[in-house]
Amino acid sequence: MKILIIGGSGIISTACVQLAASRGMDVTVLNRSRRGPAQPGVSQVTADVNQPGEVASALKGGMWDAVVDFLSFAPVDIERRLGLFQNRAGQYIFISSASAYQKPLAGHYLVTESTPLVNPFWDYSRNKIACEERLMRAVREEKFPATIVRPSLTYGDIVFPLAVNSWEKSYTAIDRLRRGLPLIIPGDGLTLWTITHNSDFAKGLVGLLGQSGAIGHAFNITSDEALTWNQIYAATAEAAGVANPQFVHIASDFITACLPETMGTLLGDKSYCAIFDTTKIRRFVPEFLATTRYREGIARTIAWFDADPSRRQVDEALASRWDKLIGAYSRGLSAASRELNT
Repeated sequence: MKILIIGGSGIISTACVQLAASRGMDVTVLNRSRRGPAQPGVSQVTADVNQPGEVASALKGGMWDAVVDFLSFAPVDIERRLGLFQNRAGQYIFISSASAYQKPLAGHYLVTESTPLVNPFWDYSRNKIACEERLMRAVREEKFPATIVRPSLTYGDIVFPLAVNSWEKSYTAIDRLRRGLPLIIPGDGLTLWTITHNSDFAKGLVGLLGQSGAIGHAFNITSDEALTWNQIYAATAEAAGVANPQFVHIASDFITACLPETMGTLLGDKSYCAIFDTTKIRRFVPEFLATTRYREGIARTIAWFDADPSRRQVDEALASRWDKLIGAYSRGLSAASRELNT
């Protein structure tokens, strides 16, 4: 089976490339990076997928049983993919986002593929929704063979997936834990959340490759382990070897008022319970089973960072803003307590 993966070097896509190749698929990775293939047997095509002429020349008229697109974030990207892969792909899999689901949920706590797609807080999610809508119109009107996949918060060896952290320098949170400095947990920390290891996500995604029956469908691919943010932070601290971690619970609207850049990731995502129904992906991919529990996966992440000091980069500017936020919250809490109790 010939597979083209657009992206291929990110946290999720790397695991998918590795699994597909290990199953004997003919995998090509398309991105702008000039790094070598992810592993033996994986071909590399270097081109900017958003430059139609450049990428068409690089692909040289190739045909693919399945194309997996990790790099479309807006409808304009989808239009380019439609022009590029119409009649050249047996299946096109768009990587959307579970953050597209309704915020806050209404009607039922369990998120299924039919849960409405409405996110008033995050442009990223609204753009993913618009991409999905365009693709479904292309399925109906242009016979474009699209399948939609919605991952939730997915991590691997190289990132710590905490609710309030730096994504680019995620060791920042661990550095604070190990120095006895507080981390921020949104709300009271009792919100249930689903975090998925990239190796588990890859099982579902690779299982869908080449399935013509999946065309026109959307799929949740997540773990079935739901933990509170308190449990997630505690497990992370334990893996980091911190016996008495310092946590501060701050309401999400307070956090976003002080750190506006967190609006999307908190009020648009992590402030609400996220428990996903994976019945559909298991029906299409019967072997799909998320087997990496968070406690095990985060221990692997800690080990990866601890193996090389150069990996342990810290976002000092962001950490300073956290300190200011915690200080402001603590002063306000003390002032309110004095006013109401004297």
